Amino acid sequence: MNSRTRRPVWQLLTLHWLGLLGTALVTTAGISWLFVLPVQLRGHASNPYAGIVVFLILPVVFFAGLALLPIGIYFGKRRLQGSIESTFDRKAALRRIAWFLGITTVLNVIIGTQLTYRAVKHMETPQFCGQSCHVMNPEFVAQQNSPHSRLECVECHVAPGAAGWIASKTAGVRQLVETLGDTYARPIPSALETNRLVPATETCENCHWAQKFGAVRLRVINNYAEDEKNTLTQTVLMMMVGGSKFAGIHGAHFGPGIKIQFAAADTKRQTIPWVEYRNTMTRHAEFFLSEGTTQDSLKNLQKHEMQCVDCHNRPTHTFESPERGMNNALALGEISDSLPFVKKKGVELLKSSYGSRDEASEQLPAALASYYRQNFPELFANRYQDVEQAARAILAIYKRNVFPDLKVGWGTYPNNLGHTEFPGCFRCHDGSHTTKDGKTLVQDCSTCHETLAMDEASPQILKTLGIEQRISKVQKK
Repeated sequence: MNSRTRRPVWQLLTLHWLGLLGTALVTTAGISWLFVLPVQLRGHASNPYAGIVVFLILPVVFFAGLALLPIGIYFGKRRLQGSIESTFDRKAALRRIAWFLGITTVLNVIIGTQLTYRAVKHMETPQFCGQSCHVMNPEFVAQQNSPHSRLECVECHVAPGAAGWIASKTAGVRQLVETLGDTYARPIPSALETNRLVPATETCENCHWAQKFGAVRLRVINNYAEDEKNTLTQTVLMMMVGGSKFAGIHGAHFGPGIKIQFAAADTKRQTIPWVEYRNTMTRHAEFFLSEGTTQDSLKNLQKHEMQCVDCHNRPTHTFESPERGMNNALALGEISDSLPFVKKKGVELLKSSYGSRDEASEQLPAALASYYRQNFPELFANRYQDVEQAARAILAIYKRNVFPDLKVGWGTYPNNLGHTEFPGCFRCHDGSHTTKDGKTLVQDCSTCHETLAMDEASPQILKTLGIEQRISKVQKK
């Protein structure tokens, strides 16, 4: 038998350049897979770009090599056909090929399934969604500073089941095309604005739901004045959460049989001219129109059924106002409240216009240091470290809320929870939404909360509850 007819299968891969290329790609991906096995076992890469290489590019290289291998073998066999003699043992050759393909298939299945599984899992992480995709950086930064920072993006933004997964990946392809073509909107509209938000019944309510009784909750709001002493006053509210058959915020909107619909005149749902209240158990229905609204003006407006996210529209991606950011930093002791006028100057610097985040990093700390150097030279000399720490904290507030390149600034994304910085509750409960018979949507403060103290320097209620010292200790840290 001619020696050329006894070539092993691996030699067939070397007879055509496609076989060589396929072998090189599979070998490279396989060896690389072994090197990154610790990352595979952890299930995620802390560096988003390393994650792209490990979980996305590596599988593409691996499967591209697999596709080229049979093509290379086919063309390699064709080159040998002219020189193979009639004594060629085809059965033996087929057995060798079968063994070769069987062993390599098992190995490829083990490696390939791990690569594809980890690729899908990596695409569900905040690191991939928020850091690999630059345009989502504001949402990623806000998510890291939220109660949901340990949740993966898909738990809120992807509906359960295969249909939700397919819809999510389809949207991802669209977003990729927009990013590559630099055609994405600036700022990025929220999912609520684009009507792409997954219903809260399929996401949020997997963990908590409005119908569950929430009793009452104590809320303490700290506010530092823009005076020399940064005078602290506190508002103490008893929030009537309610739920189920009980009154309160949740009970009034999501109690048994209650269905509320509304029409919004803008995509951000900040102007609501029409509200329908319906109780399916009592068959009672009421329609409220804002002042100056006619039935004709409602014809082209889309109607929405009220859900959790119409009020809790920023449960994770919450952006602060300059005032609230400074109040929080002072309350947590990140900024010393003994620095004169630090609240006033901090808000002023935060509201200043900077061309970029890098420019803010240079100018904001320098401006604060210059202010104390010029106006309080003795204090600046003795407490330079406190001023420097305050500058870092103020800059951190700016960097988690303002992104000039993406046109995200103060107030870009309204927060509908409450009614202080944005209309929020007052979008409907503004006193101007009435029925035909003159009934008005209630705007009674006690419906949602009882005010136990309003802007008091040392609320007696906190002393009575025995929590005044605990709160002050947190503020002094």
